[in-house]
Amino acid sequence: MGSGDDAAVVRARALSVTSTDAMVDGVHFRLGETASAADAGHRALAGALSDLAAMGAEPGEAYVVLGLPPGFARSDALALGDAMAALAERCGVALIGGDVTAAPVLTLAITVVGWADEPAQLVLRSGARPGDLVGVTGSLGASGAGLEIVEGRASGPDALAERHRRPQPRVAEGRALARAGAHAMIDLSDGLASDAGHVARASGVTLEIDLDALPLADGVADVARQLGRPAWELGAAAGEDYELLVCVAPEDRGAAQSAAPLTWIGAVGDGPPEVRLLSGGVAQTMRGFQHRL
Repeated sequence: MGSGDDAAVVRARALSVTSTDAMVDGVHFRLGETASAADAGHRALAGALSDLAAMGAEPGEAYVVLGLPPGFARSDALALGDAMAALAERCGVALIGGDVTAAPVLTLAITVVGWADEPAQLVLRSGARPGDLVGVTGSLGASGAGLEIVEGRASGPDALAERHRRPQPRVAEGRALARAGAHAMIDLSDGLASDAGHVARASGVTLEIDLDALPLADGVADVARQLGRPAWELGAAAGEDYELLVCVAPEDRGAAQSAAPLTWIGAVGDGPPEVRLLSGGVAQTMRGFQHRL
């Protein structure tokens, strides 16, 4: 039972997987400039669902707290809700509760809940093992390049701007990779350079990444040339691609590749918990987004 009562009621399974995320105008997007109200709704839910994808959980419910600023148009509020509902339907998620309140700027706080029946069905950051292969789903750099286009610093295909405004969480891919025996997984929200480091530290291993092997989205290299930056920098540091980085045993490579389209970009080794980024065999230094806390 969802909206309409004082609280939602859900029939639970053995394990709940819960993530909370927030997006604020002026911090994560600029309303009317880098994102419409509908884009903001989609992006907020996509970011939260991407966390469930990284755990390999089956998506269940979403709860939305929406803070609306003075003068926010009813049509924009409806467009925001419609965009979230459309993404929820595609991902098999029920929007069943939340709250609406006044706020100084548009604010979205999302709680998503996924489900599993056994701990072994879930994938953590901490399971990477020396000898594992490192792969990524989809293509990288699209959101970062799209932001450069949206903000007028570069020109490029509309598809890149769309990938920034409307990223797609890899929920089905995450579940399939979990079933295929993935040892560790994380979603690429802060950028591969930072997110791979989370896996390395949680697992106590070294991840070695070949930047020249990154599967860059079409048009990313051209945007990077306009900016005077190496293309792999957009692929590894820009963030908000919401693809999945996965570590799998070599013997499970075929099963993982059948579960989701993957590009193999590195390997896990013994060593200090860190990421080694290489291009042309030369170590590179970069970071993705760094959280304040």
